[in-house]
Amino acid sequence: MNVRKALALVSGAVLCTGLLGTGCASRAPDRPPAQPVSPRPAPAVPTARPLPGLGPAVRAQVPTDSGQALVVRAASPDATRAQVVLYERHPVRGWQAVAGPWSAHNGLRGWTSDHVVDDLRTPIGVFGISDAGGRLPDPGTRLPYDQDPEFSLSGTGHLGEDLEGSFDYVIAVDYNRVPGTTPLDKTRPLGEEKGGGVWIHVDHGGPTNACVSLAEEHMRALLRALDPARKPVVVMGPASALAR
Repeated sequence: MNVRKALALVSGAVLCTGLLGTGCASRAPDRPPAQPVSPRPAPAVPTARPLPGLGPAVRAQVPTDSGQALVVRAASPDATRAQVVLYERHPVRGWQAVAGPWSAHNGLRGWTSDHVVDDLRTPIGVFGISDAGGRLPDPGTRLPYDQDPEFSLSGTGHLGEDLEGSFDYVIAVDYNRVPGTTPLDKTRPLGEEKGGGVWIHVDHGGPTNACVSLAEEHMRALLRALDPARKPVVVMGPASALAR
């Protein structure tokens, strides 16, 4: 081999080695940058449903430990008819309707936030429900029940309807009374002038003096549903007052 060819071979080897050192050989392509992993959204937590149709002021009057609420809502302050729904409080979902809607009668002259004796208006507000009774035997309620022949009524109502049987079943509304006593108890803590004896009782087909009245079958259903361990209340009044 002559010197010229030897130098050419050496130069080629050196050149190739230099190119290999500087990246002339093929290589694996760079990996794309890692994409950030989006965190999985947390499962939605159900929002506890408040009692429908109640404004913040009325809602605040419902005791926090109450698990049942009977809502009696009339269309206007002068209405003599109302709609009744029983709600129960679920620990996660909030208030759920469990019975009704049922049609009811209330006072002949509608509703009032300042009830007085013989005004023929039903008191507005949130009241406990603690005692029941009636002329007929206990239909299976968990409330204290007083069967007594004194739960009798005769004569005619404001529209001339027969009142017989109106007190076959009654539930006392804890307005101006002593809870834990028979609905027949006439003790009036707020005074006689503030009225009393406000009951939920069997409907007689017309407006009442101050009570709320339901069909007999609905009274039986309500008596069986109410549970004193859940500290039931009645929330009652015209829609405009309950929305406050």
